[in-house]
Amino acid sequence: MKKGGVDMISRITKRMQVGGEGGFTLIELLVVIIIIGILAAIAIPMYLSQRTKGYNATAESDLRNAAVAQESYFTDNAVYAVTLATLESDAAGYRHSATITLDPTGGSTDAYCMSAVDSRGGDTWYMSSDNSAPTKVACPVVAI
Repeated sequence: MKKGGVDMISRITKRMQVGGEGGFTLIELLVVIIIIGILAAIAIPMYLSQRTKGYNATAESDLRNAAVAQESYFTDNAVYAVTLATLESDAAGYRHSATITLDPTGGSTDAYCMSAVDSRGGDTWYMSSDNSAPTKVACPVVAI
């Protein structure tokens, strides 16, 4: 029995020295493909989630900047801007991001309510003269 074991080891050693077989077996390749598939299944949803967070952050940032412009416009004119054109005038100085749809028309001359959403995705965010931070809750309707 010992002779058979030694014989087997010498044959394997001889094959390795000669370099008889190179490459990977089909099973080894399948295992690698399965591992890559599992990693992709984990990474893709995480990437999409982070992308949506970025879209939401852009919308929130634009709302905060628009709120500053609203307050600046109110200080100079004693009324809030009720159109995007007025808010983007030189008097208010606001410029929205290219992918953001900002709607400041939900307010009146003595209060404002704005909404913003990124055209690439994400949630709709609202901000009014009553709250100091963007929220996902729509502003109460204000009569003009």
